[in-house]
Amino acid sequence: MVHRKKGRKLNRTASHRSALLSNLSIALILNKRIRTTEAKAKELRTVIEPLVSKAKKALKYRDTAPEKNVHLRREARKFLNNKEALNILFDEIGLKVGDRPGGYTRVLKTGNRYGDGARTAIIEFVDYNFIKAKEEPVKDADEKGTTEAKKTSEKKAPKKAGKVKEKKAETETKEEKKPKTRKSTKKKSEES
Repeated sequence: MVHRKKGRKLNRTASHRSALLSNLSIALILNKRIRTTEAKAKELRTVIEPLVSKAKKALKYRDTAPEKNVHLRREARKFLNNKEALNILFDEIGLKVGDRPGGYTRVLKTGNRYGDGARTAIIEFVDYNFIKAKEEPVKDADEKGTTEAKKTSEKKAPKKAGKVKEKKAETETKEEKKPKTRKSTKKKSEES
């Protein structure tokens, strides 16, 4: 029987494992989406979901019982150790979760890693739409990039064309000189 064997060890000591999960949860809160191994992503779910539930409960107590709100923030701070992540969790993510009864994250399997063949996955918050957020800045960057690329290509094109023309002119002058010298040598040989 497999009693009292909950959780994955991830081939780490207890302190290293808790630090790893704390850092992963901070990264997930700050970035809303991270890529890691499948085992770490599945283990991270067991840590991050209760924290999001605490943030959601803290919103209920914000006006009625502020001391409970503070208590929940302190409980989350014991694990997170990052002020910015804590504020985002309680102010932004807690509001965004709203009435969702659970299942705040999803794990998307992405295949095996090239170097060691480990199974990788993306873990992300369900309530954030990443496709729209990534398309808008990319379009702006592409427009800027294409205009800059056009400017640089326009600047480079005349220089290259000028160099090519100069090289052609040099080769033409060399070719013109060679036949003249040959003709002149033939003429000299005929004359003598």
